[in-house]
Amino acid sequence: MYPSIESSVSDIVTANWNITNGTVVPETDDIVMKNGGRLVEATYAYADLADSSTIAQYLNKEVAATIIRAFVNSATRIFRNFDGEIRSFDGDRVMAIFIGEKKNWNAVRAAYAIEWAVTEVIRPKLKSHWDWSDTPKKLYEISHRVGIDTGESLIVRGGARDNSDLISVGGAPNIAAKLSDLKSGYSTYITDRVLDDIDDEALLYVSSNGRKEKCFTKLLRPVEIGGTYNTVYGSNVYWGL
Repeated sequence: MYPSIESSVSDIVTANWNITNGTVVPETDDIVMKNGGRLVEATYAYADLADSSTIAQYLNKEVAATIIRAFVNSATRIFRNFDGEIRSFDGDRVMAIFIGEKKNWNAVRAAYAIEWAVTEVIRPKLKSHWDWSDTPKKLYEISHRVGIDTGESLIVRGGARDNSDLISVGGAPNIAAKLSDLKSGYSTYITDRVLDDIDDEALLYVSSNGRKEKCFTKLLRPVEIGGTYNTVYGSNVYWGL
């Protein structure tokens, strides 16, 4: 039998915290259930498939599920390829945590690769595999957004005995998640905190005319998230694995 809600909340509120500093992304079992926590300097990246409700509305369940699986599978493999630790799935959204000296560049590099996968792999495969003539929209032309922010976060256990998972508490995970919801014409959004930690040369690409161009463009207005105003940059750069 589970204890009552009243006693459970009382235990949570009155328990002393057992917080340690971390240099790696913890697993669920690394954090004790009763107010255990791990404090980390980390970069969070959320990859979110856009318009999944439209996909589910217009397509049969098997096709919609295939599209979502193709995106989530690709994003997961790419995050892991660039040393991101996957710690959350939410329908069509994947969250990865990056730690270490190259955490910001690794997250941005992964975002470039996700844009490449969507543009050069997933869309062409979806278009060629099914007949889309009866659908009112070109739903094989999926789009997505990756939001990235960095900072100190507290990782704790959430849920109840035998039904728990890790929760990241802090500005970075919250802001990264909100950035993945932006609709300003870019596939990757990062804060100035991420941008400032990456070498300037790494943020340039050679255009078709041979000139070096900036990968990111500063949004015209700060983005308000949870009462904070964040300087945000967007990019549509893609770079394969």
